[in-house]
Amino acid sequence: MKLSEVKSKLNQLEEIAFQLPNGELVPNHFHVTEVGKITKHFIDCGGTERREEVVNFQLWNANDYDHRLNPDKLLNIIELSEKVLEMGDLEIEVEYQAETIGKFGLDFEGKNFLLTSKQTDCLAKDQCGIPVEKTKVKIADLNGEPCCSPDGNCC
Repeated sequence: MKLSEVKSKLNQLEEIAFQLPNGELVPNHFHVTEVGKITKHFIDCGGTERREEVVNFQLWNANDYDHRLNPDKLLNIIELSEKVLEMGDLEIEVEYQAETIGKFGLDFEGKNFLLTSKQTDCLAKDQCGIPVEKTKVKIADLNGEPCCSPDGNCC
């Protein structure tokens, strides 16, 4: 989800809720302790130089049970961050404390922002010799003319 999409959703909401991949909600007294721009400059295992930028939200729980972040307040924080950090319309990454700091993608389902699972991946599979996974197809599922029928044109 891009920053512009988050801002658009916040303009439509009365309250903010984040839902973890397991279905649990982040406690509603969470704080957004950081809105930032993260730049990652790296070389993948195939030797290609790469750069990635994301907007980062850090969510945090405290014993501050009376705290409720409203959509207007988060919009103000985002707009200040856009100005000061010169952020573009980047993808959002969310950090949230579990057993260690977890990194999540972000989506929206109509009421709640969804923290989505992220996976590592090899960006240079062709350089590493990792075979491309082939799609398995049943011949019975293929539509069209059978290959070796008497009136087929394959032979």
